[in-house]
Amino acid sequence: MTIQFIERSYSERNATYLEQSGVHPVLSKLFAARGVEKPEELALELKHLIPPSQLKNCEAAAEYLANAIENRKKLLIVADYDCDGATACAVGMRGLRALGQAWDIQIDYFVPNRFTLGYGLTPEVVELVAQLPKQPDILITVDNGIASLAGVEKANELGIEVLVTDHHLPADQLPSAAWIVNPNQPLCNFPSKALAGVGVMFYLLIALRAELRKRGAFTAENQPRLENLLDLVALGTVADVASLDRNNRVLVSNGIKRIRSGQMQPGIRALYIAAGKDPSKSSTFDLGFTLGPRLNAAGRLADMSLGIQCLLSDSHEDALRLAHELDRMNRERRTIEAGMQETALASLINIEVGEQATLCLTDESWHQGVIGIVASRLKEKFHRPTLIFAPGEEGGEAVLKGSGRSITGFHLRDALDLVSKKHPNLILKFGGHAMAAGLTIHQQSFDTFKSCFEEIAQSLMTAETLQRQLAHDGNLNPDYIEPELGTLLAAEVWGQGFPAPVFVGEFEVLNQTLIQDKHLKLQLKAIKSNGASHPKTLNGIWFSRNLPLPNPARLAYRLVTDHYQGVARAQLHIEALDEPL
Repeated sequence: MTIQFIERSYSERNATYLEQSGVHPVLSKLFAARGVEKPEELALELKHLIPPSQLKNCEAAAEYLANAIENRKKLLIVADYDCDGATACAVGMRGLRALGQAWDIQIDYFVPNRFTLGYGLTPEVVELVAQLPKQPDILITVDNGIASLAGVEKANELGIEVLVTDHHLPADQLPSAAWIVNPNQPLCNFPSKALAGVGVMFYLLIALRAELRKRGAFTAENQPRLENLLDLVALGTVADVASLDRNNRVLVSNGIKRIRSGQMQPGIRALYIAAGKDPSKSSTFDLGFTLGPRLNAAGRLADMSLGIQCLLSDSHEDALRLAHELDRMNRERRTIEAGMQETALASLINIEVGEQATLCLTDESWHQGVIGIVASRLKEKFHRPTLIFAPGEEGGEAVLKGSGRSITGFHLRDALDLVSKKHPNLILKFGGHAMAAGLTIHQQSFDTFKSCFEEIAQSLMTAETLQRQLAHDGNLNPDYIEPELGTLLAAEVWGQGFPAPVFVGEFEVLNQTLIQDKHLKLQLKAIKSNGASHPKTLNGIWFSRNLPLPNPARLAYRLVTDHYQGVARAQLHIEALDEPL
């Protein structure tokens, strides 16, 4: 599929103001294109976090927790089985232990098995935790709970209170929990709706520390240092693809700084070692594509308890052993995923994807733990909202568990909501966000659902939505294509909602060689433009492309700094070729 190149617009006035304030001229334009208006907005110190007082119920829930701790109530965190849920659980466990140490706090966690218990705080989960040797007095959900109406009701019946911390979009009705802390709940005016589940838990701890400090438990000087948890907050936020608005950039930036300086949990360090990565060069890319998948592998193939144990371990040896096991599981996950993707692609051979708005596939041999990744891969390949289903079981009934990924301009959860309203009994349950969602349907309903989902998508999407687009930051003066700028770019926090810069340039292709039969290694000369002082020869690479480039070529690329034999060099990582539509 051809790609439409679209240059990001930006305010020249804001870019000039930033540059006059001392920001690098290239970064000034990049920041302006991402909505930054003033240099003060680039300050990412912790003091710039939005205060917990603006997060609905956060201070009241903190007071409730402080009372529970003082009364030595038994607390149980009910976690989720993805990276956000695992880090939120670890942050909650570590933070509450530190804050409640004086009261010898009783706290533990429980992770539902996704294959047998489903998602969130279900009635089955509540019944299980009620049978624990030490029945909890209070359940604290992390990264789930906003849709757990029946589960909260069951807990209330059994005399167990529930505190919900979540960030997912709520349904029309909220659970009857003691408190709900969620920036996306009705009447919450918190300016950052993009907090991940781990961010919500971190905010609750900040408010709890303030409440306990007010009660004289400690002073500002000797209080527990919650900033020690920011490596976990950064990992969960990035791995959950939360939009990096300024508030999230504050959290992620400070977490990455701590990792780079060696201040991290043993589990985080162990994950870097197992992946063969250097934490001193930590980036959002590492968190999202190296550490996140290794943690997620546990939840996808077995039990996320393994990942949480790794994050909670204070022993470097134990953490490393667990990290290596997670690494092994991630390799197994990749093998399963590759097989599923091959089957899925084979089933699409005779389909003209251009004629349809969605992809909806199932196979009785598929593994439900990997369907989300396969949906993501196919969505990237075909640029269509994609739903992948695998066989599952719920309440003794054979069902299909689905996971979906969407494209910009198509709100997946809202689309599923429309399907459920138009065909009330078709979807058993669903939830999620604009770009990702999960659902359960009857096995016999697949074909009906597939046609209904396509019908809804056709009514919502335009030809423009279905055209693959690449947003870029325009031409980069070849004089700036130097390792110094690559280093500056690498030091910034980029991610969802604050995308890493992609530049476009015209190049003469001096040499192109295929390495390992799959990567195109390039020597390019920047064609003189934008007042460049001289044309220069540049090294480039296009990963996973084995077709030769035309000459000359208009290319979209990322600028990185490559170190070879101790020498820093600018290198272009090619993203796309601009071809006629």
